[in-house]
Amino acid sequence: MSVRSTSFTLGMGALILLMGIVPGYAYEAIEVEHGGSIEGTITLDGSVPEPKGFNLITFPDPTYCGRISNGRGWRLLHDFVVGHQGGLKDAIVLLEGVEAGKPFEMSVPLIEARDCMFQPFMTVVRNGHAVEVMNMDPVMHDIQGYETSLEAGARVLFNTPLVMNHQHRRGDLHALHNHAPGKSLVGPIYLNKGRRTFYMQCGFHAYMESWAMAVNNPYYALTDAEGKFKIDQIPPGTYQLVVWHPQTGPGTTKSIVVRPDGTLVEQLSVPAPKGNRTAYRVMDNPRFGLESLGYSIDIKPLLEHQH
Repeated sequence: MSVRSTSFTLGMGALILLMGIVPGYAYEAIEVEHGGSIEGTITLDGSVPEPKGFNLITFPDPTYCGRISNGRGWRLLHDFVVGHQGGLKDAIVLLEGVEAGKPFEMSVPLIEARDCMFQPFMTVVRNGHAVEVMNMDPVMHDIQGYETSLEAGARVLFNTPLVMNHQHRRGDLHALHNHAPGKSLVGPIYLNKGRRTFYMQCGFHAYMESWAMAVNNPYYALTDAEGKFKIDQIPPGTYQLVVWHPQTGPGTTKSIVVRPDGTLVEQLSVPAPKGNRTAYRVMDNPRFGLESLGYSIDIKPLLEHQH
């Protein structure tokens, strides 16, 4: 089945996000001779935070979205995933200061709304280039996009409904739902100077989050499930190695020297957030439990029983 794409629009349909000026940074593709590489592991320095908890009865579609839940009516967002050896998944590692190097080619990032979560949770984007968002669920989603930075704060880029495929039966509760794509939304994103973070949340289901970092060269990597990464074909020189995760503040920066044909091995960490997440604490409170609805509702973790 073919599905047409729709460009983002301001008010009517094509959401062209002219929210700033594309930076004048001009990266040049050259043939890299005697390039070096960087590999290593990123860890979380501190205790792993508890996942964010969301009471499903306070959001639309609790039965369908509750197919992934803790069995007590709460949806959990695990925004920190740490491996057995302490490696942090989905940290972005990038090099700053590379003005010329291997070709900078990037396909249009696709973010899917699937089982009431945005996938992937973390990705990279290019300022001024397109992003595609698609609904694979039998429920409506409302995507809200922001650009943000610690210094400049957040700014709304767009807010638009994400329609479902018309062949879906709304709220289909089969454990293995036959996901079919709705009409995708495609449009370029322009970030204001000083803002490099793109953040997306569903206005109907607040536990749906997706984050992205804008990169200006091809020397980046996302850490795997064990926190490992590798970046290769780097022109010899001195650069800044940056490690970033959306919940760890400014991240970690280190000056490095890449030698001809050399391999650097780096073991870096990012600080765990301090304090607790009182607003996202899972509670068994009858004022806000299933009993408070006054009628029966069945929320079963048919797809994933979260812990």
